[in-house]
Amino acid sequence: MLYQFDGKQPQVGTGTYVSELAHVIGDVIIGDQCYIGHGAIVRGDYGLIVIGDGTAVEEGVIIHAPPGDTQTIGRLVTLGHGAILHGRSIGDLAVIGMGAVASIFSQVGERSIVAEGSVVKLNQKIPDKVVAAGNPAQIVRPVTDQDEELWAFGKQIYIDLAAKYLEQGMVPVS
Repeated sequence: MLYQFDGKQPQVGTGTYVSELAHVIGDVIIGDQCYIGHGAIVRGDYGLIVIGDGTAVEEGVIIHAPPGDTQTIGRLVTLGHGAILHGRSIGDLAVIGMGAVASIFSQVGERSIVAEGSVVKLNQKIPDKVVAAGNPAQIVRPVTDQDEELWAFGKQIYIDLAAKYLEQGMVPVS
């Protein structure tokens, strides 16, 4: 569901699916062909959130911008189930694993992968094209061609899923 707050309302791009079970609040801009999953919370109440084209915000993800700041999430980003983002930026084609945390003012570079359950701490910067894991997240290796092939497949699955939800909708079962 989309909610106006403090005179601002979400803007949603063409071909983007926002679940009726999600909450998208206030100053939020979502690009084209995105998937905003069931139970996701995107809180643009005291900061702007910008989500790029083709990005998947999977079920249970929470996104919040730092006060008076902007949380930018790039194009073709995968935000895994239950991830929490309160940072400044996630680069294009990045992956934030299930249950991972990107804390206040953190930054994750383009094509980087933050492993499941990892914590990118306050003000931490993860560079481009690396895999980071742990708490706090540390670089464990460069991103490989195999990583990029796997995630390209995964990203397309969510673009296709958004289109399917828009076409078919969900039907309550009584």
